[in-house]
Amino acid sequence: MLKEIVLQGRYIRLEPLELHHVDGLVSAAEVDPSLYKWSPVPQGKVEATKYVETAVAWREAGSAVPFAILHMEDGGVIGSTRFFNIERWSWPEDHPLYGRSTPDACEIGYTWLTRSAIRTAVNTEAKLLMLTQAFEAWQVLRVCFHTDVRNERSRAALERIGGRFEGILRAHRMAADYIPRDSARFSIVASEWPAVKQKLQAMIR
Repeated sequence: MLKEIVLQGRYIRLEPLELHHVDGLVSAAEVDPSLYKWSPVPQGKVEATKYVETAVAWREAGSAVPFAILHMEDGGVIGSTRFFNIERWSWPEDHPLYGRSTPDACEIGYTWLTRSAIRTAVNTEAKLLMLTQAFEAWQVLRVCFHTDVRNERSRAALERIGGRFEGILRAHRMAADYIPRDSARFSIVASEWPAVKQKLQAMIR
């Protein structure tokens, strides 16, 4: 089920990340490596191949749903993003949510874009597509985000789309690079989703 998710909007298509995206990822990432000071973005074919293989392994384990971000205009790869830390809670048998097959909570992250897609509608539409999948298809209770505490651009973007600041995770280990960092954590809960959705839709118009 996780492998089959494809999300399409006006500007972008999010399709399951696979090895055939490697060359596109390499081309997207090499335009301006300085953009990725705070993000684990692969440089070169060897790193990109390992990046995809790790993401696919997480998907097969049921803990992530990684996407390649494709531009609708020409079909080119312009970045990547994913659901991860997918949680399935153990509800008691007498609870209405007992036995549900969809996730209860998740995070959205590992998002990066090539230079030409920065400061366009791409990131906003990606968040709209993924949050719609999370809150409306999966009916999750919470979606979380975290970014390096020093990444002011990312923190401002999360606040702009309606993410609520929860605090700082100190000496937090990023799974992709094993480097401890302080991370600013944000979340959106189900009751906030209608207002967040309206805001995102207005931002894309």
